[in-house]
Amino acid sequence: MEKQIKLFLEFLQKDKKLSKNTLQSYNRDILQFSKYVNDNGLNCSKITEDDVKKYLKYLKKIGKKPSTISRNLATIRSFYQYLIRTRKINQDPTLKIKSPKIEKRVPSVLTSDEIDLLLEQPKDVDLKGTRDKAMLEVAYATGMKVTEIIDLNVEDIDFNEEVAICKNGRKSRVIPIGTIAQNALKEYIEEARPILIKDSEEKALFVNMNGKRLTRQGFWKIVKYYKEKAHINKDITPHVLRHSFAIHLLQNGANLKSIQAMLGHSDVSSTQIYRQFETNELKEIYKKTYPRA
Repeated sequence: MEKQIKLFLEFLQKDKKLSKNTLQSYNRDILQFSKYVNDNGLNCSKITEDDVKKYLKYLKKIGKKPSTISRNLATIRSFYQYLIRTRKINQDPTLKIKSPKIEKRVPSVLTSDEIDLLLEQPKDVDLKGTRDKAMLEVAYATGMKVTEIIDLNVEDIDFNEEVAICKNGRKSRVIPIGTIAQNALKEYIEEARPILIKDSEEKALFVNMNGKRLTRQGFWKIVKYYKEKAHINKDITPHVLRHSFAIHLLQNGANLKSIQAMLGHSDVSSTQIYRQFETNELKEIYKKTYPRA
């Protein structure tokens, strides 16, 4: 099974060109499944539908969330579809298994005032402050994921067209950047980044204090630091900035199709979760303006 898993992961990386994060999830899920198979004396190529169902029940028993179980099932399904494609097996044991229902959670968001307060915290009085200001402005101005932001290279910013080119695996999208974020970026690129980088060949847009590409953990720590400085009593992650970006666009008149394109959602159904905020906004307007409300 180890050999097949290795080939499967290589296939995902080279042929499917999945992002590093997605590959890590597949790797983690399939290795956990492999351990279960070995611990229970099962044969990878002879796994039945019942075996997979028992594994999913096991995940539930050890406290895994429905979303995690659903992701595991998707990984196992992809693995067995790969084995069918490479003619190692004839039947997919996951074919008739349905994913557990996942309740759509209400995204955590910041108000416009909270966003302003957060973005006011980094001061461009030193290299770190200039970098952090540019980074947070870009995060809110584009709605990019953490990995997309830290994967940006200097060449991905086009000041003439006022856009960022966001690349994620084989896909790429062009996202407009507002004036405030552009100004913060220009200051960072012209005044701070040249001093921070140690290697003139470094392509990363956002680098740490050692001049290397910033990591996910580094980005999270920065957001947490300024959240505490702003005394905002909400859990704020980089993804909260992404949600806030989408919801503020929607509440100010943007349509779901445009927001879907900017967020990079392949299906508009992923963007539909923001509809409830549009509805809430409309209710407030109705209560304030309709004389018989």
